[in-house]
Amino acid sequence: MKGFNLKLIVHILGLLLLFNSLFMAIATLSSYFMDDGATRGILIAFVVNLSVGGLAMCSTLNHKKEIKKREGYLTVVFGWLAMVIFGMLPFVFTNTVSSVSDALFETMSGYTATGATIMDDIESLPKSIILWRSLTHWMGGMGVIVLAIAILPLLGIGGMQLFSAEAPVLGGDKLHPRISDTAKRLWLIYVGLTAVNALLLSLSGMSAFDAINHAMSTIASGGFSTKNASLGYWNDIPQIQYITVFFMFLAGTNFVLLYYAIKGKFKRVFLDTELSWYAGFIGAFVLIVTASLMKNGAYAMADSAVWTSLEQSFRHALFQVVAVITTTGLVTSDFTAWSPFVTMLFFGLMFLGGSTGSTSGGVKVMRHLILIKNGFLEFKRALHPNAILMVRLNKIMIKQSIVYHVLAFFILYMILFIIGAGVLSILGLDFTTAIGAAAASLGNVGPGLGDVGPASTYASLPTIGKWWCALLMLIGRLELFTVLILLTPYYWRKH
Repeated sequence: MKGFNLKLIVHILGLLLLFNSLFMAIATLSSYFMDDGATRGILIAFVVNLSVGGLAMCSTLNHKKEIKKREGYLTVVFGWLAMVIFGMLPFVFTNTVSSVSDALFETMSGYTATGATIMDDIESLPKSIILWRSLTHWMGGMGVIVLAIAILPLLGIGGMQLFSAEAPVLGGDKLHPRISDTAKRLWLIYVGLTAVNALLLSLSGMSAFDAINHAMSTIASGGFSTKNASLGYWNDIPQIQYITVFFMFLAGTNFVLLYYAIKGKFKRVFLDTELSWYAGFIGAFVLIVTASLMKNGAYAMADSAVWTSLEQSFRHALFQVVAVITTTGLVTSDFTAWSPFVTMLFFGLMFLGGSTGSTSGGVKVMRHLILIKNGFLEFKRALHPNAILMVRLNKIMIKQSIVYHVLAFFILYMILFIIGAGVLSILGLDFTTAIGAAAASLGNVGPGLGDVGPASTYASLPTIGKWWCALLMLIGRLELFTVLILLTPYYWRKH
């Protein structure tokens, strides 16, 4: 690895492991006070993270304080892997999972905010382990690298290359000229939304423990729940589900726009093209699913009024459409049991994703808009081959290089999906389960189709299948190129 500033990379990895240990300390203290029997295992995991992270930082204090783009990609990928490998230790040391493969899958699903689980009985787990699952979501939702960026300047290290590798935003605005201040503002919004969400959930009937865990899972666009039935456990309290829908929608919105809204710059928010289409997609698909549920009588009961049936159909349609589009993955009902048409619709929604600059996974609405607008322009170009026609968003011309990047991203995404489903089918999964698991893993959605649907878990996957899905989660979470660029010979050539 000649030409790389290895000391700096190790130094940053040590910093990330110290972040890990900080949140493990929270889980350790909660285990101690709740006396759930997992204190010793989580404490050992905390000590390991603290020791390795501290040693990595202390042994590399004398390093060049400059990070280049190539090192940024490497640091982000290795940083995520380090967080996952050391983050699975609480599961291993408390014996709450049956194998290292299961622990890796669960932890990768947590940090990538995917929400797929191998846990068949979540409610039997020690509460501190349930909390740790939610904390991995919360750290990974905004991105541990973005958190590191807020701290790196204090160490004399610039964080721009890390930010561009961790959170590439098409045409995204920075909130502050200094990237570290941008990261701090993003995290303040993130913490604030989590706190308000938890408060409203607790006031609506959730216990404080359930409210905190679901708030972290919701704002991170994660999907881990404290209950086996997920949000379906509270089907008799509609207010809880409507509150969750509202915060899932916010989590899937560009955080830059949320900042402008907080500052009172509502004009910039309402005139944003991506936000309009994001809300429009949700509204259109909710109406379609609601109409389908009403037609099929999915929530019709003999002793209930039409209004009750309509409300339940609308609420479950709204919840599941927002959950899948924002890749949150929480469920109130098994949408694959509604009808074949609705199942196919939700499978398509797994490829949509939320807004750029949000905690959602997937392709993202912005990329779809660029693809659609460029597609329509091709008709005009066919009639006027000499005309210079540019894609516009928010009344701004999109550079052709960005259009090419989006086209490459989409093609690569679909190729990875096909390969991902193909590998899972080779491992013995049926067609529906294979395409569902591949789409849900790559898009960080969580629940898929077939044997890994909303009413099931990923526990039935073969060991290699769990490792494969974990890899797809990482590639999808880091926007494809960040991981795949490391597999190209060009990246490793000395420049």
